[in-house]
Amino acid sequence: MISDEDVAAYRRDGVIMVPDVLDAAALTRLRQVIAEIVAGAAEVTEHTDVYDLEPNHSRDNPRVRRIKTPHKVHPIFNEIVRSQPVIDILTKLLGPGLRLHGSKLNMKSAQYGSPVEWHQDWAFYPHTNDDVLAIGVLLDDCDLENGPMLVTPGTHNREIWNHHDEDGYFAGLIDPDLIGEEIRRAVPCVGKGGTMSFHHARALHGSATNTSNRPRNLLLYEVTASDAWPLMGVKDFDEFNSRLLSGGTVITPRLADVPVRMPLPPAKRQGSIYETQSAAKKSYFTKAA
Repeated sequence: MISDEDVAAYRRDGVIMVPDVLDAAALTRLRQVIAEIVAGAAEVTEHTDVYDLEPNHSRDNPRVRRIKTPHKVHPIFNEIVRSQPVIDILTKLLGPGLRLHGSKLNMKSAQYGSPVEWHQDWAFYPHTNDDVLAIGVLLDDCDLENGPMLVTPGTHNREIWNHHDEDGYFAGLIDPDLIGEEIRRAVPCVGKGGTMSFHHARALHGSATNTSNRPRNLLLYEVTASDAWPLMGVKDFDEFNSRLLSGGTVITPRLADVPVRMPLPPAKRQGSIYETQSAAKKSYFTKAA
């Protein structure tokens, strides 16, 4: 589904958009499943292993900002990342051996969807090499008004910015005063529902509040080359191998000369990126909102 020119653009910019990866039938099915999962949030009042809730969530008016590890919540999310069109694209970008690192579904409901501050995914889960990317599946039509992901081209080949707060704890975001020029150069990842973005784990990105009257749901998968091993360790080797998308077991990690800042000491507020970033003293989108 992508050309050699697309691969070259990914190598140059650290991000590409691929339209029409999912068809209308797949989108309809996904939206039905998501609606059922969100409806279940009416039974909870606090964050759980499935739900990360908006601050104004209530049982009467369920508001979910993230479904955690959706590939473990419903089989449809596993089917998508393992589908042949997605595997074909990933193979051209990362090579024949592929592993799912994780997944999440960020939900920006109309008028109140929470922002995600500027960061690099690499700061959260550094590996032995940086053949690591994230897939963003647009589940709704996305434009400038409903809080698209913004990515700054070329930052995947630059430094790893400090994601720690002034007190030395991991904060999951970058001081916006350090990246003013990069923020100005950011481009929106917009498109019709069914479009997928592919961005390098070191690419600088963030997203603003949804100010429109339309939702913007973004399904995210983190995928690595199978010989990229997480520097924070492998706790369960069988589970680690169960996330292989293609290729066989690898016990010889490929080591590359890549910049790394470990996400330690851990964030004061554990949980999703929203919780981690909420403890930081400086922000960009939250302050603007």
